[in-house]
Amino acid sequence: MKTFLETVLAEADYQPVRLLKILRAVQAHYRHIPETAIDILTDKLNIPRTQIIAVVEFYSFLHSTPQGRYDILFSDSITDRMQNKESLLSYAAETLKVKVGEVRKDELVSLNNTSCTGMCDQGPAGLINGYPLPRLDRPKIDTIAALIEQETPLIDWPAELFQVEETLYKPGLLLTQPFSNGDAIKATFNRGLTETLAEVDLSNLRGRGGAGFKTALKWRTCAVQAATPRYVICNADEGEPGTFKDRMLLNLYADQVFEGMTLCAAIIGSTQGLVYLRAEYLFLYEKLQKILQNRRDQGLLGSNILGQAGFDFDIEIRMGAGAYICGEASAQIESLEGKPGIPRTKPPNSVICGYLRKPTVVDNVETFFATTHIAIKGGQWFADVGTPQSTGSKLLSISGDCARPGIYEYPFGTRISEILSDCGAEEVMGVQIGGPSGTFISNRELERTLAFEDLSSAGSFMVFNKTRNIFDIVQNFTEFFAHESCGFCAPCRVGTSLLKNQLNKIIDGHGSAVDMEKLSEICLIVKNFSHCGLGETAANPILTTLASYPELYVEQLKRSGFSPGFNLDATLAIARHLTQRDDSGAHLSQQVEN
Repeated sequence: MKTFLETVLAEADYQPVRLLKILRAVQAHYRHIPETAIDILTDKLNIPRTQIIAVVEFYSFLHSTPQGRYDILFSDSITDRMQNKESLLSYAAETLKVKVGEVRKDELVSLNNTSCTGMCDQGPAGLINGYPLPRLDRPKIDTIAALIEQETPLIDWPAELFQVEETLYKPGLLLTQPFSNGDAIKATFNRGLTETLAEVDLSNLRGRGGAGFKTALKWRTCAVQAATPRYVICNADEGEPGTFKDRMLLNLYADQVFEGMTLCAAIIGSTQGLVYLRAEYLFLYEKLQKILQNRRDQGLLGSNILGQAGFDFDIEIRMGAGAYICGEASAQIESLEGKPGIPRTKPPNSVICGYLRKPTVVDNVETFFATTHIAIKGGQWFADVGTPQSTGSKLLSISGDCARPGIYEYPFGTRISEILSDCGAEEVMGVQIGGPSGTFISNRELERTLAFEDLSSAGSFMVFNKTRNIFDIVQNFTEFFAHESCGFCAPCRVGTSLLKNQLNKIIDGHGSAVDMEKLSEICLIVKNFSHCGLGETAANPILTTLASYPELYVEQLKRSGFSPGFNLDATLAIARHLTQRDDSGAHLSQQVEN
């Protein structure tokens, strides 16, 4: 083990900030993080043992006990469930002879759920040892099971099992622009750094990750900070269920994303960029490394970029390890520093005190992609599209009940009804815009528009037709938030579980009008008192579906008579155990009154 760890540590330059990279390598080699490895890393990295244990316990893709040599995860997004995922998971468990959530006795295979794999356009999907398995069906599961039983190395599996498709149905303002490597950097230096920042300002570009902060303001604030060095971080951790447009951009347009990071570095005076790539996109890692190396060979990264004396900048890719909260900027910075991804208290914001407590710009993949073309075409070109408050275009990841799921690009201000027509959606019951943290709208609101001032979205656009049960949707989203809460603050940690339990009570038909009031109260507490954006939006699935279809919630309430909401006799099991009684007199039978 020491020899292996020495190699891994050497590749990470013995830097504690690369702890996640090191632990991912240990997990891949030993299928868990052994205690002995923790002891060695504590000594070699000179960091507290408790920090390493905290990181192992925080991230879903790290384990303290061995997983199977073939570790299979099924995506549990609502769109996967709509495509028969639950039945397929049961079939996989039966075929592979392993229970969900467990490791088979021979340790050959383990099977479990994961929140979302970023493949909602080609579900039901899964991962095996971190690599994607899109469009699963029973024949594919049979093939996978046979390969596992034969202990065939993953590298020898048929390539089509892992084939990820990037279906681009409607390219728009940005995706149709011609581009050659270096165009944006040359345009930036020809125009001048200050003048290019002015063009970004003129474009009124707002961050595409969801919050919508004005990009030029963020860059300018970072640039004027006295502290150095300054950092550029590309947030490629699109963990919102239903979102996959950043996957497409990195798979097909990575040069344009890296170029946006580079011109940002020129403007704010940075020499180091980081890409935080979500763990589910492991299949992109090697491809992106090659693109970065190609850019170094072309003089687009490294020292004196394109002959500009003193302009030095390079980009490093670091992978997450399965934590939705790390899409939040300050949580992501914590993760990049080798810690659990717990959001920081603000202020100060990351542009003042970010990575390693230095000024840092954190922007989304799509934002950097847009700045590349703004640098080339100018700010007015971009501002002429969209609405005054929401300029330019927006990439959408469309999934769910439609004939053509995939990637679409629309000018801001486009009506939802037009988008639904383009993707072939019929008999629509509702649309979830912006993922579980976003907004659910009913079919009575389809003339609303895609815009920050109306319906904003980080990219997720899920369609549900009239055959769907709205409670299946809101239950899936509420369970998602309860699972993904980082546990830092009580309103979110406790509140998301209370929301799940209270909602389930109503869905199960045991809720009364008082329970509805209680549900609303919990929603407000979670929304108003949580530490970060996850908690602030965790109640949105309930609040927005309740606003859209209040009659469905009312119909779900119990009508009359007594209907027990829990098993009272089972609740007393502990008391029976303590008193060592299990006779008939120690049991209760609940009476149902009509």
